[in-house]
Amino acid sequence: MKYMLLIYAEEHVYTEPERVECYGESSNLAHQLSTNGQYVSASPLQSVSTAVSVRVRDGKRLVTDGPFAETREQLGGYFMVEAKNQDEAIDIASRIPGARKGTVEVRPVVELQGLPAQE
Repeated sequence: MKYMLLIYAEEHVYTEPERVECYGESSNLAHQLSTNGQYVSASPLQSVSTAVSVRVRDGKRLVTDGPFAETREQLGGYFMVEAKNQDEAIDIASRIPGARKGTVEVRPVVELQGLPAQE
């Protein structure tokens, strides 16, 4: 089963050297997961200052600057993994460096039939 591991933290909680180290650790974890056949994808996200939110109401599109919700922690990146069960996904989430300064939300993915195949 696929799990989305959503990494939340205060955007400015890392110094630049800490961010570089975090990215290196995350890359190493991605390679370990790949070796185990558990890696699907992972990536950090650009700053929330680059985000826009899109809503469609009554057929009209509304685009606003910034993330959807004003919160203390922002979505900073993700890992998509294959795991046997939630416990295994939680174990992987606890190995993500972002869990040390933020929160990693673990959510099973609904796998819809008929979507394009992953390459």
